[in-house]
Amino acid sequence: MHIKMPASPRNIILIGASGGIGHAMLAALVERFRDANVAATRFRSPAPVQHERVQWHLLDVRDPGAIAGWAATFDRVDWVVNCAGFLHGPAGGPEKTIRSLEAEFLLENIRVNTLPTMLLAKHLSAALKKSAAPLLASVSARVGSIEDNRLGGWYSYRVSKAALNMALKTLSIEWKHSHPRGCVAALHPGTNDTALSRPFQANVPPENLFDPVYTAEMFVTLLSELDPARSGNFWAWDGTPVPW
Repeated sequence: MHIKMPASPRNIILIGASGGIGHAMLAALVERFRDANVAATRFRSPAPVQHERVQWHLLDVRDPGAIAGWAATFDRVDWVVNCAGFLHGPAGGPEKTIRSLEAEFLLENIRVNTLPTMLLAKHLSAALKKSAAPLLASVSARVGSIEDNRLGGWYSYRVSKAALNMALKTLSIEWKHSHPRGCVAALHPGTNDTALSRPFQANVPPENLFDPVYTAEMFVTLLSELDPARSGNFWAWDGTPVPW
């Protein structure tokens, strides 16, 4: 029997809220949950929106010490949603061949795409346990699916997202005992029209290039419907399962 999770979290942490999908998620959460307070993080860029129920925090998710210190300030949390991600930057972009692999670029992918979610789960464990229905979700990517990998390439990004998926799956098993009323989820957003994907949109059919507002609304609906019985799964924006 499925235990339906309450649809109205009161205390939400949203990581990466100044990015493309994160910004849209923030708007969707504030609109959907009128009694919720959102602790939203940004990195470098200014806060894109001001709202009485949104508290902005400057947080470098690549800094384990910063995450630990910041997480310690929370007493109770209902939802933690991580939208922060890294695909390309001054250090490089997705590799087409193993010959292009650079150690520092791979490590930067892991520092942003994998480790922060694990540290958030660690340092917010006690605060989440106080919730009647704790939820921890992180934006992953279909390219992190080992079973679905048919094109190859993009080594660093694939590796970091596959590692994230494994971390979330493993956490969901632990939560069956430590947070039995909770749910853990990996999320695939599809290709969204954001700065992260813009250099790679040329071959994306228009119908497969999503507005982040649409994706965010779909994610919030999906997360609201999850329950402990469906913890530990990888979901696309439309609610269909993605193979690990």
